[in-house]
Amino acid sequence: MASTNSGNKGSRFPLLAFLLICLLAPLLFFFFFSRGLHNAPDQDVMSTVPSKQALDVIVSSTDDLGPLSLENFKKNNLLPSWRITGLKTSNATYELNQPTTHGVQEKQEVKEGRSSVGLDQWTLSPVHLSRRHLIEKRKEKRAAELVKLEDEVIVKLEDSAIERSKTVDSAVLGKYNMWRKENDNENADSTIRLIRDQIVMARVYLSLAKMKNKLDLYQELQNRIGESQHDLGEATADADLPKSAHEKIKAMGQVLSKAKDQLYDCKLVTGKLRAMLQTADEQVRGLKKQSTFLSQLAAKTIPDGIHCLSMRLTIDYYLLSPEKRKFPKSENLENPNLYHYALFSDNVLAASVVVNSAIMNAKDPSKHVFHLVTDKLNFGAMNMWFLLNPPGKATIHVENVDEFKWLNSSYCPVLRQLESATMKEYYFKAGHPTSGGSSNLKYRNPKYLSMLNHLRFYLPQVYPKLDKILFLDDDIIVQKDLTGLWAVNLHGKVNGAVETCGESFHRFDKYLNFSNPHIAKNFDPNACGWAYGMNMFDLKEWKKKDITGIYHKWQNMNEDRVLWKLGTLPPGLMTFYGLTHPLNKSWHVLGLGYNPSVDKSEIDNAAVIHYNGNMKPWLEIAMTKYRSYWTKYVKYDHPYLRNCKLTE
Repeated sequence: MASTNSGNKGSRFPLLAFLLICLLAPLLFFFFFSRGLHNAPDQDVMSTVPSKQALDVIVSSTDDLGPLSLENFKKNNLLPSWRITGLKTSNATYELNQPTTHGVQEKQEVKEGRSSVGLDQWTLSPVHLSRRHLIEKRKEKRAAELVKLEDEVIVKLEDSAIERSKTVDSAVLGKYNMWRKENDNENADSTIRLIRDQIVMARVYLSLAKMKNKLDLYQELQNRIGESQHDLGEATADADLPKSAHEKIKAMGQVLSKAKDQLYDCKLVTGKLRAMLQTADEQVRGLKKQSTFLSQLAAKTIPDGIHCLSMRLTIDYYLLSPEKRKFPKSENLENPNLYHYALFSDNVLAASVVVNSAIMNAKDPSKHVFHLVTDKLNFGAMNMWFLLNPPGKATIHVENVDEFKWLNSSYCPVLRQLESATMKEYYFKAGHPTSGGSSNLKYRNPKYLSMLNHLRFYLPQVYPKLDKILFLDDDIIVQKDLTGLWAVNLHGKVNGAVETCGESFHRFDKYLNFSNPHIAKNFDPNACGWAYGMNMFDLKEWKKKDITGIYHKWQNMNEDRVLWKLGTLPPGLMTFYGLTHPLNKSWHVLGLGYNPSVDKSEIDNAAVIHYNGNMKPWLEIAMTKYRSYWTKYVKYDHPYLRNCKLTE
């Protein structure tokens, strides 16, 4: 029994061990397997489970760009676990980068060692390298072809733009204008443009038909051109075309198609179009010269209404008795304690506006004295106007420049030069505008023949008992009280004026001939110019520095017009060189007679605005946007103005 029990005990032990092993084996297997999964990122392998972001990149790459590309992973900013290493060759290995933990340096060394072992497997073979070079050469060749093709397209677009520009009719202002609402639609007036295009091509084929002796086609083209031009007429919109225009367009299209089949030669057509373009360019240049000539001519002329006004006033003045021709308050004319203005003009209406605007904006008109000087033709009219329309409490006096006996050719160089044969030929034998050039035409303006324009250099002689005087042109408007100018300290200078120079314009080199040694020696070409039109002159300093003598010196040296062209600004710049005190620009704003972009705020804030240039406010060529500043000081309800049909 004892032996049996001991045998049973011995057989139970292996059985219990076997059961224990069976129970513990799954637990051990699960423990080591889960630990292996946990440590898998440390191995130099790529996770087999892709992230959602990686899947998105793969999907987008295959859907949009074809095969999957590594560049897509870079551009889409994939998870930071994607990192490129081993850039020694064009290939790369990838590894997963876990956040920094203890012992990361050792793991990194192991990974780098493993990566270096696998590089040989990624090295490209010579066949692959050769294939890659071929692909790169093909890409370069294709890029060069695309660049060449792009250049050809640009040339075609430029040629097309040139042809399209010929169809733009800018001669008729207001009706066919790029700012019209109809032109918001690119198809607006498309019929007119089509007719013009057809006429251009028909003229090209007409020349080719004559060259190749295709007389029948030549005659047919000539007839169609005449019909199209007749239908086009002066139309500037599709609505202006006759009903038969579409039939004529169809007929012209058929003839052009026929001509193209028989005559088309790319080289000849291109040459003819270039010749037509050159001819059109020459015509535009000629029209620009003609326009310049006409604008200068318009600036010289006096409108019929102003001429009528002057004649009527002159007749009525000389019908007055001598005692009625006198102005009151003559005792103020030589009072140096009052505010004196000098105004030299032969335009009655313009002078009346200057005086009226100054009086209306003066704080105390009784202290203002206006000295007007005109020529003998307008002396009666100027007197009569201000006798009928006295300037309120202000004082006014009108003089005749021809009665200044001291102003003669023996004393005044300009008068002597105007009597010379060469000067008379320059003025009175100008001929056609193309002979002398439109650039010199402005110097032949009659105002340069009048001493009224040069009288500004003789102010102390005209007003010997005055200390200061404000000189005004007749194309200005006074918008504020000007008495503050008499308080400006000129610091011993003679002339107070607003400077007009910018970065590179209105400087001395624009007015004077610096190739002449007398000019180059005495003046700085970069010296700043200033404006006539509103100038405060200190007559005491004038006399001390003999300003009139300086003017005579330079005028005598310019008898042959070698120092400057005609006019009063160049000699003024020379005479008052170093003797001009710059005034604040708000006193005097210029450009309303030529510059359409003068800032409105500058105009509104200016004490004086100046219509210098050809587009005077009393002319039809005046700029509409500036004319209202002038017209509000004109008495259009006056009987004389109504009788002469002077209206706004």
